[in-house]
Amino acid sequence: MTVTATSVGASDPMPPRTTPSAWQKWRARLLPAGAAALAGLLLYVSFPPRTLWWLALPAFAVLGWVLRGRSWKAGLGLGYLFGLGFLLPLLVWTGVEVGPGPWLALVVIEAVYVALVGAGVTLVSRLPGWPLWAAALWIAGEAARARVPFSGFPWGKVAFGQADGVFLPLAALGGTPVLGFAVVLCGFGLYELVRLAVTARRTGGLLKAAAVVGVLSVAVPVAGAFAARTLVGDKAESGTVTVAVIQGNVPRLGLDFNSQRRAVLDYHARETERLAAEIAAGRVERPDIVLWPENSSDIDPFANDDAREVVDRAAKAVGAPISVGAVVSRDGKLLNEQILWDPVKGPVDVYDKRQIQPFGEYLPLRSLVGAINGEWTSMVRQDFSRGSEPGVFDRAGAAVGLVTCYEAAFDWAVRDTVTDGAKMISVPSNNATFGRSEMTYQQLAMSRVRAVEHSRAVTVPVTSGVSAVIMPDGKITQKTGMFVAGHLVQEVPLRTSQTPATRLGILPEGLLVLLAAGGLGWGLTAAVRARRTGEQ
Repeated sequence: MTVTATSVGASDPMPPRTTPSAWQKWRARLLPAGAAALAGLLLYVSFPPRTLWWLALPAFAVLGWVLRGRSWKAGLGLGYLFGLGFLLPLLVWTGVEVGPGPWLALVVIEAVYVALVGAGVTLVSRLPGWPLWAAALWIAGEAARARVPFSGFPWGKVAFGQADGVFLPLAALGGTPVLGFAVVLCGFGLYELVRLAVTARRTGGLLKAAAVVGVLSVAVPVAGAFAARTLVGDKAESGTVTVAVIQGNVPRLGLDFNSQRRAVLDYHARETERLAAEIAAGRVERPDIVLWPENSSDIDPFANDDAREVVDRAAKAVGAPISVGAVVSRDGKLLNEQILWDPVKGPVDVYDKRQIQPFGEYLPLRSLVGAINGEWTSMVRQDFSRGSEPGVFDRAGAAVGLVTCYEAAFDWAVRDTVTDGAKMISVPSNNATFGRSEMTYQQLAMSRVRAVEHSRAVTVPVTSGVSAVIMPDGKITQKTGMFVAGHLVQEVPLRTSQTPATRLGILPEGLLVLLAAGGLGWGLTAAVRARRTGEQ
């Protein structure tokens, strides 16, 4: 009997190598892309007027899942899809009256910043404690977006979606950068916690790592938010002041309300005279100061005697100074101005808006824009000029800081009114151009965050709503409806203490940007080293 020796397994056939089908290849591409876009949409849904602030956490958790371990090129594309999913619906109001062109152009540009953050996250995602570096990168992206181009566009900061959330007190600790950082860190941390927990269950290890990640990236931000509640207070520190917020309404929605300038002025004077009648009847207390919105007098009361008479009559009727939002031409300059109008002395102080809105109050690249679409240049015939000094109207110790509309989105524009002595803040605005869109609620949420950030009462007088009175703890105590005339009268606390956020100013944001740069440098070094090792 002959026995043939063979090696073990020599006769066993090799398992066939399967190549992915076309559908599997497409699914591998489409699933992350769809998840990135839907995660961006989820972040949008977390913003006002909805109170679903907590949806920001799963939004960033999904983004972390999509980006972790991928190439920077994939991160660039997936980040861009996340940005589109978030910003397209968030900023749709920018095209309410001017069509989809400007809205889409704005979103296409702003989403580039999110794309760059996405690429950066892929580079740090293999580092120890990557949620920390990734969250810092997000804030660095917001910092860049708030500065360039054309002085920046901070709308859509994660912090502005947290006015109803548990993280809000962190605004008093380090402003919008620290508040936003905590939310993003917690979202990325949730994903990493789940990932490590699933891995530990499969392998029987890494439980300690999962616990550490859970504590550092989830528990610490939440605990910090609760600890920061001690920084939030609404007690008067320098007495109180009774304020009246006037919402006169406008003749009709849209850009064409500007053609009804006299009617808008008359509406606000009429509502002030209604308030005066209630004061005379003893139904409400006489206010120490009356606050009109931005553009409540688009007729220059310094140059037009008729407009001057209307404002003066309203101030005398109510028996209190009025802060009037006016469009003023002075020394060849067009100014968006708040005028403090005393019932006896007339105009006694002014504040000129400093952060003016590109493509709304001035037109960058005018010749280029005109060549593309001449209608846009006709909408902004003359550019507004910028003011140079913070505005604080101090009447009888009230010290009201002025932050005009668009300025509320900029950290510096709010902070320096407080450092200049403001004991409360007013945000006069004109949202009539944007109809019944979500814009007014997004801006109202900004004012709530600013109230907590600087521990100041905030009033929001708006031409067509929603006008509101906000306490230093961010709670709205009174508000109007939209496109109705009305007034709000309330005694609010005056505060002089400064929160850590007010005192620190830009420092927290700067430190987070440095943290992002450090993580990015480490991630790049690790990626280059890994590539060289692989080539060897």
